[in-house]
Amino acid sequence: MSTPMPPTPHDSQGQVRTFFHWLDHRTGIDKLMRLALHEPIPGGARWAYVFGSGLLFLFMSQVITGVFLAFYYVPSADHAHTTVAYIAKEVNAGALIRSIHAYGSSAIVIVLIMHVFQTFFFGAYKGKRELLWVAGCVLFALMLGMSFTGYLLPWDQKAYFATTVGTNIISEVPLIGDFLKRLLRGGTEMGTLTLSRFFVFHVFLLPASIFAALTAHVYLFRKAGPAGPYIEDPLEPKLPSEPFYPKQIVMDLIFAIALLTGLAILGNIHPMDLGPRANPAETQYLPRPEWYYLPAFQWLKYWQGPTAVIGIMIIPALLGAMFVGLPFYDKSKTRHPLKRPISISAFAAVFLGVVFLGMRSHWDDNRDPTIAKQMVRQNEEVGKFMALKFEPELAGASLLSANIALANPMANKGKEIFEAQACSSCHGDGGIGTPAGPSLIAIHKKYDHAKILDLLKNPNAAMKAGGMEKVQLTEPEYEALIAHMESLK
Repeated sequence: MSTPMPPTPHDSQGQVRTFFHWLDHRTGIDKLMRLALHEPIPGGARWAYVFGSGLLFLFMSQVITGVFLAFYYVPSADHAHTTVAYIAKEVNAGALIRSIHAYGSSAIVIVLIMHVFQTFFFGAYKGKRELLWVAGCVLFALMLGMSFTGYLLPWDQKAYFATTVGTNIISEVPLIGDFLKRLLRGGTEMGTLTLSRFFVFHVFLLPASIFAALTAHVYLFRKAGPAGPYIEDPLEPKLPSEPFYPKQIVMDLIFAIALLTGLAILGNIHPMDLGPRANPAETQYLPRPEWYYLPAFQWLKYWQGPTAVIGIMIIPALLGAMFVGLPFYDKSKTRHPLKRPISISAFAAVFLGVVFLGMRSHWDDNRDPTIAKQMVRQNEEVGKFMALKFEPELAGASLLSANIALANPMANKGKEIFEAQACSSCHGDGGIGTPAGPSLIAIHKKYDHAKILDLLKNPNAAMKAGGMEKVQLTEPEYEALIAHMESLK
């Protein structure tokens, strides 16, 4: 019986060609690849053109890392912070993935600004590219929206209070401001409904909108064609062209790899911090947004009272309309930046003004001793929390304590007293602890019954410094409250 001969390399290559011929016959992939890779670039490939592809790679990185984070994340006020802490402290490579995702949002803003600079100074919006520019502006706004909605998800002090300020600012919009605020928050206060709505916006609605706008942007770009260098005619290119493949695609890949490598190195050397869990009862916390929202934060300080609508609505709306409508009123064919002094000067003035506002916000914080001291204290609290080992919720401290209380009438009465005395505002639901007050879980292992009673009646110096006052109760009520505290196991 003869043994079949193994396929020769020639036969293998033929099988591969047959497969691709079969695939192309059914999908037309060969034509699509030729259209994508053989696009003519007037004047040839340049490093100035890598920012658009860089943004696409960064967005895909955000999608991939976001999916991994979503495997562990729970969008509720009770569990969001714990799940993020678990990712950062326990999950293998969790801190790195979270850092790449968090730093990636800043990287997108930076590359987006560079892309706008390149497009503006090259006059690449001129010619039949009005809709292309508008689609790019829509993508800019959607990316900023992604950053804003993602900021709340860790549910730490910084995220909670910065988002509270942001949603309060939205309420200043005339006529519909309060409606928009309630829509985002799911009510009048920040809570689980707020978190779940921000999660839906961040994970579903905004990414879907970005994919749609990105598709439109790419289609319009291919329809209009690359603008080429600023010496090129925007309507009738005359410079010799060069295909997108291989030179430009290699440049784009090098830039994308450099971006992702830089994010990975930064995330490994300096993992993204997570602060203590959000405590709405904290009155001393000073919220500050991410660096790219600092200029807006500083700008709003100058517009208070009746003039707020001017600074919040009218001026930004006018600047936004001028920016989006740029190709509709700047119709000259002149693209060289030195031959467009008015538009270049106006753009530079606005940009420098934005930079100044961001720097001024830092200066104001550092010049005020009270604010500077508070900011240092907040940073120290973040460092302390990051240094702590991860503490699981132990099947839900609140649920566990409630079940124990139901089995113990005295503890059940004490639970009512605990809530009536607003003890949870400092010690958290179920006594799990907050930055304002320590955890009461297993307090019976640290202090005996008599010592707990004495501390309730006569708080020590450390407790008084934290805002603890003497608890005024009857003796039976003291016993019930201590029974509840001792049930927090």
